[in-house]
Amino acid sequence: MPKRTRRRDAATQAVLDAGRVLGATAVLFHTAVAEQQGLSATEEKALDLLDRHGPLTAGELASHSGLAPASVTGLLDRLERKGFVRRAPDPDDGRRVRAHLVRERLAAFVPLFTDFVTGLQAICEQFTVEELETITRFMTATSVCQRDAAAKLSARPPAGA
Repeated sequence: MPKRTRRRDAATQAVLDAGRVLGATAVLFHTAVAEQQGLSATEEKALDLLDRHGPLTAGELASHSGLAPASVTGLLDRLERKGFVRRAPDPDDGRRVRAHLVRERLAAFVPLFTDFVTGLQAICEQFTVEELETITRFMTATSVCQRDAAAKLSARPPAGA
């Protein structure tokens, strides 16, 4: 095997290994954040999607998250009961309902992220602008890949069902 191929294989494996570690620590961090607010990690991430994309229908939230539409309906029900989301008719199509964030409830999340965001900003200072652009491109592509994989899994019946 040529040296470049061995080096590329090793670098690819290192990225995959780092991704596994990052994924696990992200889940654990967001679980801890969610627990501080009486939420599940899925509920907390749904709020993040609503914060980034604005009011969404259940179908749009399913599309952004990769979750099954039926799961999203229950998720929105729970978030509404907990006071983090309110539903309102879509102004452009009264037959549809959009989930809106209750912004006052999100303010409690800010201090939970302060140390983490400060640390990330310090890490970014270690990289050139070009490196940060490459990292952004990689992270964006891996996010799409993971969302698509989640959608495929959500479309299958669970094991043992």
